Amino acid sequence: MGARAIWKAHICFGSVDVPVKLYSAVQDRTVHFRLLDAKRHEPVKQHMVDPDTGKVVDSADIRRAYETDEGELVILEAGDLEQVTPTPSRDIRITQFVPPAEITHQWYDRPYFLGPDEEDGAYFALAAALRKRGVEGVARWVMRNKEYVGALRAEGDYLMLITLRHAGEVVPASALPRPTGRELDEREISMAKQLVKAMEDPFDITAYHDEYRERVLELVQAKAAGKVVKFPKAPKKQGETSLADVLEASLAASGGKERKRA
Repeated sequence: MGARAIWKAHICFGSVDVPVKLYSAVQDRTVHFRLLDAKRHEPVKQHMVDPDTGKVVDSADIRRAYETDEGELVILEAGDLEQVTPTPSRDIRITQFVPPAEITHQWYDRPYFLGPDEEDGAYFALAAALRKRGVEGVARWVMRNKEYVGALRAEGDYLMLITLRHAGEVVPASALPRPTGRELDEREISMAKQLVKAMEDPFDITAYHDEYRERVLELVQAKAAGKVVKFPKAPKKQGETSLADVLEASLAASGGKERKRA
């Protein structure tokens, strides 16, 4: 089954107008469980309840409130929120073009593919221009009553749009506490470099899959068939050792793997 478009829009900058379709570039493969009554094995529902009386509060009697820094709750009615809802639009407006290195990984949020809508000449011309210039477009748009900022980039012959986190959501490295303790000696640094070099290998994304999900599905299938599955236990942690000993052991193990591959 082919990918299905979830939204239509126009990429706009200057006098350029490129009609596109938006496709999700990822899919949720998280394991989801149903909640059942322990005795009757019937699905149960979640309700909003009054913490003092334990009684269910009807949805018509529920209001949203925002807690201020002072701890006060400001009640917001539906009409209040409608006043600040962004104006609907189908424009993905490019505000500037920047080198990819300007947008570091911690800013990336969720990726989408953009495909051509109707005439595809302008679409593929834009993808080629981004690829040849080696730049990404910074974009703003409104989708389903929410404002987004994103990076428009070429992905082969196609376009990809990645939503970005907003300023204030990303924690800079400068906010981390500075390392304390002794300085590394030259022997430890040298062995660390050797270990990194020994572990360099072409990246194969297919080798990294959701092992927890696979174990859960195997367990479910086995229980459905009346079988018992035993999974290997995680290895126990060893006692404290020095960094030099750990690096030396890792380097030795890595060297053995290299010899086997050769």
